Amino acid sequence: MDSFPIGKPDVVLRPDQAALEAPRAVSRGRGRWLESDQAIAITFAAAACLAHFLWNGRYGYFRDELYYAACGQHLAWGYVDQAPLIALIARVSRVLFGDSLHAIRFFPALSSGAKILLTAWIVRELGGRRYAQILAATAMLLCPIYLTMDNFLSMNAFEPVLWMGCIAIALAIVRTGNQRLWLWFGLVAGIGILNKHSALFFGLAFFLSLVVTRRRALLRSAWIWLGALVSFLIFLPNLLWEINNHFPTIEILRNVDQAKNAPVTWLQFIAQQAFLVHPLGAPICVAGLWFFLRSRQGEAYRFLGWTYVFLLAEFLIFRGRIYYLAPIYPMLFAAGAVAVEMWIENSGRNWIKSAILVPLVVGGIVAAPLALPILPLDAAADYAKFWDVDHVKVEKGSSGKLPQMYADMMGWPQQAEVVAGIFHSLSPAEQSRVAILAKNYGQAGAIDYFGPSEGLPRAISGHNNYYLWGPQQYTGEVVIAVGMPMDELRPLFEDIRLAATIENDYAIPEENHLPVYICRKPKMSLQQAWPSLKFYG
Repeated sequence: MDSFPIGKPDVVLRPDQAALEAPRAVSRGRGRWLESDQAIAITFAAAACLAHFLWNGRYGYFRDELYYAACGQHLAWGYVDQAPLIALIARVSRVLFGDSLHAIRFFPALSSGAKILLTAWIVRELGGRRYAQILAATAMLLCPIYLTMDNFLSMNAFEPVLWMGCIAIALAIVRTGNQRLWLWFGLVAGIGILNKHSALFFGLAFFLSLVVTRRRALLRSAWIWLGALVSFLIFLPNLLWEINNHFPTIEILRNVDQAKNAPVTWLQFIAQQAFLVHPLGAPICVAGLWFFLRSRQGEAYRFLGWTYVFLLAEFLIFRGRIYYLAPIYPMLFAAGAVAVEMWIENSGRNWIKSAILVPLVVGGIVAAPLALPILPLDAAADYAKFWDVDHVKVEKGSSGKLPQMYADMMGWPQQAEVVAGIFHSLSPAEQSRVAILAKNYGQAGAIDYFGPSEGLPRAISGHNNYYLWGPQQYTGEVVIAVGMPMDELRPLFEDIRLAATIENDYAIPEENHLPVYICRKPKMSLQQAWPSLKFYG
């Protein structure tokens, strides 16, 4: 047979023609895929991951990363100041990839791409097309709060992924009517609670949104309650840990609210949301809220708009930090992009598409050095000062020269090196029984992370979960006290000598001019002194 039909039956190609047409057909197929919505989403997601892989190895380890790594060495169903999942992620990261910055930040970098893919999914579920995909993906890629949170290990990197996973499942339930999907909703929501307890606020807001809209009919299905049961059973071990430890998370939240959180009025809280999502991205979120609450096209999804409203109300009433709302914004970016696309198509003014995208991209690039460690330290300090970012803060204390996120990455290996020098200056007999007592979990975490290579023993501290881990086997005969105030040491020791002062002008002020003492002649054992060292905050 020397010919075969392609396309119409009456069209016959010679073998040499077929050889030429086959690559062209493949090329056309590949070209169509590259122009598809899926390709757009994957391209933006890959760009987000790449940006973090390029920049997340700069500056240094964030204070909390060192603490999560320490918690990863003490796996449990709960911790004083966090849900248990982040400790497991830290443990897995170190086992699989090692202790480098790139290694411990690998999963947060991947989460940046997952956020964009989920946002694109929501755009499609809401009826958005090409431009809506591009606009939502651009806003997500350049969103300052996500650039910041995805660049280091914390539960905040994964929280939007889990919340948006729930939203995507809810949209699929509305579209298909498949009530069994509530089991998947419950699974994702339960994991979300184990990631961060603020998922409980999300769950409450979502439930209330169903109650106040016509979607309350969904509450008649047994499957939604089975999904809630799945979520509760996943959360149960952590809840039992909280009960057995007298709800330390509630205690620490009260302490932090009173002593640490920067006070903001309700109006300031709402206004500062614009800085989290970028002032040029905020109108897209406003459009998304309009789409859900007011538009005819968004009528089927009113409950999602009310979910945002109830979440906002919860965090205003309970005085949450301004970034607590951050996980819900991918949903508003998606809906806002769909709304903008509809308005442009109805107006017939396609030039508006570029008029929106170009400033958004330029503004995102301008803001990027405030969210990613792109610039040298001196330039980063000057850039932050130029934009006066210090007026948007979540904690009362000053962060020094750098924004707080960057300042808390400074000086930790240096602390371990100084303590190691003091440790090795002791006699072998004292080295065998010396305890390293740190004021806070950042200092203790630095000793535990960098200390083993310096020959240091594990640190102890009265701060947060370090308090629950106790004084271990140490008696207190010899103590190297890091950052401890003299008035807290005098009741415990008769002989207190300043061994070093750690200086780092880029660190936050409380980690600069940091005293390190050698303490001897204890007035009581560490076991006896331990309750007085407790500090939840």
